[in-house]
Amino acid sequence: MTAETGSTVPRRQLGRYLRQLREEARITVKAAAEALEWSAPKIWRIEGGATSMRALDVEAMCRIYGAAPEMTEALMGLAKETKARGWWHSYGDAIPGWFELYVGLESAASRLRWYDPELIPGLLQTKEYATEVYQVHNPAMTEADLERSVAVRIGRQALLTRKIPAAPRIDFLLNEPVLRRPTTDRTAMARQLHHINEVAKLPNVSVRVLPLNAGLHRAMTCGHFAVLDFPQHGGREAEPSIVYSDNLTGALYLDKPQEIDAYAKVWASVHTAALTDAQSKKLITAIAEEYTSP
Repeated sequence: MTAETGSTVPRRQLGRYLRQLREEARITVKAAAEALEWSAPKIWRIEGGATSMRALDVEAMCRIYGAAPEMTEALMGLAKETKARGWWHSYGDAIPGWFELYVGLESAASRLRWYDPELIPGLLQTKEYATEVYQVHNPAMTEADLERSVAVRIGRQALLTRKIPAAPRIDFLLNEPVLRRPTTDRTAMARQLHHINEVAKLPNVSVRVLPLNAGLHRAMTCGHFAVLDFPQHGGREAEPSIVYSDNLTGALYLDKPQEIDAYAKVWASVHTAALTDAQSKKLITAIAEEYTSP
């Protein structure tokens, strides 16, 4: 893994394989913890992909679970990848722990589908827009924290045009009110909308708008969400798709097939009701002009 993708996906993959080995051996978390002389929460963190792993610890787990030598060797190799550090780690506590996981997944994804009814998504935000979003969200934020937080948000946008690994396919669906909700500086808001159209010119990016006249739709009760799909890596099976949604104090990560299917159906329905890319660009341009007209 590279600094572009970090260790998030390897950690999750390793945790999933270890949980599968434990369950196949019919060993409970409590029994595994006692045999390894660890705490049960440590086992849960490992299986949830929340921590990096030493190869020796993986070997010990595989021995207790009765894993085959070939599987043990493969998982010990995977453990080395769990120590990779993504670019975002240098920003420390500017990224909440629950969002750090998302940034790692976002960086590793091969496709993202993002729906937002309230805000322009971070991957499309200008520095001016991002700054005001943070100021409104947390008026008590210090200038230093504000600068670091905005830097992280802008830094995430590098994946739009990266070469190695290849930039993901990203589809954005925006509610029309998102475009009509102004920032304090109307001229800056116009620049923000023009920026969206510039990003939409990238071959891997699509921006479509759900117009007000589309009426009631299936995403009304969902809030914003992202569906992330992942590529195969190193000959291993791809990480399962994930639905991500956050709120004021944390985030939700859904990966059960029925959950992914439910959100995929909502996405497909809203995508069908949205304007085409060309129509969306035209509407975004028209609204941008409204911000700068007398």
